[in-house]
Amino acid sequence: MNPGNVIIRFNEVVFHYDKNKPILAEANFSVRENTKITIMGQNGAGKSTIFKLITGELKPNEGIVSVTPGTTIAIALQVMNRGNMEKTIEEYFSDAFDKKIYDLPKKIKKVLDIVHLEAPLDRKIVKFSGGQQARLLLAYALIQEPDILLLDEPTNNLDAEGIKHLTRFLMEYTKTCLVISHDADFLNTFTDGVLYLDSYTQKVEQYLGNYYDVLTEIEAQMERERAKNAQLKRSIQDRKDKVNFFANKGGKMRRLASKLRDQVEDAEETMIDERQEDKTINNFIIPSQADLAGVIAQIKSVGVMINHKAVKKILTNPILIHTKSKLLIKGPNGIGKSTLLKALAEGSEPGAQISKDIKIGYYQQDFSGLDFNKTAYQALEEMMEIPWNQTIYATAAQFLLSSEILRNKIGSLSEGQKGLLCYARFVLQKPGLLIMDEPTNHINFRHLPIIAEALNNYEGALILVSHAYEFIDQIDITQTLDLGTL
Repeated sequence: MNPGNVIIRFNEVVFHYDKNKPILAEANFSVRENTKITIMGQNGAGKSTIFKLITGELKPNEGIVSVTPGTTIAIALQVMNRGNMEKTIEEYFSDAFDKKIYDLPKKIKKVLDIVHLEAPLDRKIVKFSGGQQARLLLAYALIQEPDILLLDEPTNNLDAEGIKHLTRFLMEYTKTCLVISHDADFLNTFTDGVLYLDSYTQKVEQYLGNYYDVLTEIEAQMERERAKNAQLKRSIQDRKDKVNFFANKGGKMRRLASKLRDQVEDAEETMIDERQEDKTINNFIIPSQADLAGVIAQIKSVGVMINHKAVKKILTNPILIHTKSKLLIKGPNGIGKSTLLKALAEGSEPGAQISKDIKIGYYQQDFSGLDFNKTAYQALEEMMEIPWNQTIYATAAQFLLSSEILRNKIGSLSEGQKGLLCYARFVLQKPGLLIMDEPTNHINFRHLPIIAEALNNYEGALILVSHAYEFIDQIDITQTLDLGTL
């Protein structure tokens, strides 16, 4: 469908939580009906803030956010709200409407078909895997049939089949859609344009065209800005050198120095605010627990979910996990991968045994292992037998977690920052066994090669679940357990 009238407009929008640290500065852009727009930018650039300003959850400090009157908006969040976990499917979807819907079961079935999920209406949300919950979050937005659909990292937790299904749906979707995602291949299939947010300049720039073309255009513009600034810097330095020389002379030379100072000030004012590429985390090592030897863990049987029922499966060949072992657990969404990892981490899986005194580092895809009421600093401090302030701050800095971020409660951090916080915790913890459930979720794609290298070089044992196949390919997997083939 061809683009229609403007449905969203930002006019000179300024937004900040702290006036000394603006998130948006004079943001100007518009979105037309029936278009599909990607929002891209560094972590902390304000992508989720844009969504909250559109929905009205936040109000601008200055400027105007206009949405066509009568327009309905729905947002598919990244993570299921913990308050929904004990609700049944029917109770969950009923919350999407202000009034009672008499044909709700019919609507639920239709929307679950769209997201390729079967779910009994009386089943509780907590019983679904992370991938299934991601589909429920999307279905919750779709069932409202909104004029504007907002998707925040919709491919997180989805397996390849789920991503393919979502892509097909979005390509056929006839209304307005704004998407935040780091999945370039996914975005390139349906994007009409890009809103680029720069955390350095706090500006928003709008581009038309497919995702890869826009990335090329932005990179070329960055290079032009860097070249122009480099030329200006050389000119400024040359004039400063002359100012220093002529300022000590008398008469005309001193007047010339004054003139050159004015020229330096003018030149410095014309310096372009360069857009900054995403900063990447530093290379890091996850130290392993000392004196590891022999079998760290063994798995003789596992529970899998078949038609929403747990079934015990005996392994023909028990899995023995030693130091440097890297076990990949595969299977479709809903088969029980996350359930198995949680049981292993908690020591409650009857068919598995982890050696005594092994320290376990556990990356949960929903970060439920973190206490959201604690500060980020406290979350790091508790990983050390003897907390050392300097070590905590230095480790945090490796993962772009500033001293200011460390003072914030974990619940206020972005999902990407929570993920990086988990890796910083592992560095301080020095575990003997890492259990990783979708460790790439919410993480900026620029960080992933560095994380993959750290996991590949990890001297302890690793048990991994991930649908990010390019990420897995960078790790030397030694064993694979496919729950879908048991």
